Order: sequence, then C-alpha cells, then structure tokens
Amino acid sequence: MTSTAGGAAQLLAVSDLHIGYPENRSLVERMRPDSEDDWLLVAGDVAETVADVRWALETLAGRFRQVVWAPGNHELWTHPKDTVTLRGVARYEHLVELCRELGVLTPEDPYPVWEGPGGPVAVAPLFLLYDYSFLPAGCATKEQGLEYAHGTGIVCNDEFLLHPDPYPSREAWCRARVAETERRLAALPDDLPTVLVNHYPLDRHPTDVLWYPEFAMWCGTTLTADWHRRFRVETMVYGHLHIPRTTWHEGVRFEEVSVGYPREWRKRTEPPGRLRRIVPREVGAL
Repeated sequence: MTSTAGGAAQLLAVSDLHIGYPENRSLVERMRPDSEDDWLLVAGDVAETVADVRWALETLAGRFRQVVWAPGNHELWTHPKDTVTLRGVARYEHLVELCRELGVLTPEDPYPVWEGPGGPVAVAPLFLLYDYSFLPAGCATKEQGLEYAHGTGIVCNDEFLLHPDPYPSREAWCRARVAETERRLAALPDDLPTVLVNHYPLDRHPTDVLWYPEFAMWCGTTLTADWHRRFRVETMVYGHLHIPRTTWHEGVRFEEVSVGYPREWRKRTEPPGRLRRIVPREVGAL
C-alpha cells in the first residue's frame, strides 16, 4: 500500500489514549486531522475492553485518511470488566480482525509507504512485547528483578492480566514476535527509510527518567537495541511511559506520543491530546 497524500498532508501520532477515563474519551471525540490526507499512528493502550477499542479506532478511522495501530499492553489484558474473555494470541488476533473491519492497519498487514511530504518512508507498526531484559541495577535475572520489584511495590498489572497463551511466558511470546518482525523489516528495500511504531521504545534509554526504574522491566527488550540503526529509522514512535517528549539516540529521533492518565496530563502546560507530527518533522524536533 502506498499513500497518495497531498502537499499539506501529515503523518501524525498519538498513544495511551486510555479512553476508560471520561476525560480521555472526550479528548478522542475532539481529535481531528488538519488535512483530509492526514494519517494517524496509534501506538497502543487505546483501552482495556474490546468495545472501547472499537469505539476509539472507528471514531478516528472515520476522520483520518489512514489509521495505523500497534497494540499496547492494555489492549492485551483479559480484564474482568471486559465481556470478551479471550487470552493471549487469540485476543490479539481478535483485535487484528476488528481493525481490518474498520480499515485500520496493524502489525499483521503489509507495511504501507507514506509518499506525502517528508516521504517516502515505510510505516511499520510493530508488536514486540518485552522479555524482562531491562533489569534493575544489581539484578542479573528475571526472577531477581521481579523479587526486587515486588519488594518496592512497583509491579505492572500485566503480571495478572496479560496472558501469553499458548506461549509458556510473555518473554517467549516476545522472542517469537521479535524474530518474525526482524525478518519482515530486513526484507524492506535497503534505500527506504522507516518510521517504526511500537508501544515500547526499541532502546532502553527513554526509561532512564522513570521515577521507578524497576518498571523498565515491562518496557521493552534488549533484542531491538540496534534496530534504529539497522532499519534506517527516520523516527521511532512509542508510548507506554506516559512521558511525552523527543529524545535523540545515535542520531535517531525517538518520539514518545502518549496522552496518559488525566492525573498526569492535567499537570502539564501543553494542552492534552495534541497529535505529534512525525513526518514532516516538527520544527522543535529538527
């Protein structure tokens, strides 16, 4: 798939909409493109229930020329309040089918090429999970890391709600996803830059500012630490941390695009729900 975007078109991004909060749902209700040719990248954590995910993606797909979705951990939760009780791979596949009904692109679809201003770039939504390799200082194994996290009281709800079925563990599922995704990215043309969209950063450096460093265990994998170089990344788009900002790593732009929870975004001076422009780059990101 190739875009036919005009001169005013933009490749925009957002993540961590968390529309279970009425304030966040209201933000989504007000989200609009600037141009009829704008695309929107949604880097996960739309909601915890399938019904809410459907509402948000259907709403956005009706406004933007193309919506591209990468799953977060919250969509993959089998939450007690959700009537859809699917777990693991079956839940993910159910969400992919939902997206296809809505015309939303997923990590299971061919990577589209943005040919608008700032292009061409291949837009690759990823689903990679994490493998507990971002360990706390002084910990050498997942078990040590989890013991430390439990001791601090900072434990991700994934441990109770994100099931890896039929994989034996979340890290096994992660490694399978990394291997398949690596194969697909390697097959892209050598002269085509990429925009990689993943719920988690591909490199650990964005987690260095976490108030609770042990939470980094649920934030990615060291297996992707060189992908921003290997796969000609123009911008790495991610969320999950709820710390929206631009960082640079080895000359590559990493863009955290999350909305986050109301208690977080109310403290910021920037209006909540602003869509971050990925291509062409915003002036402040140059």
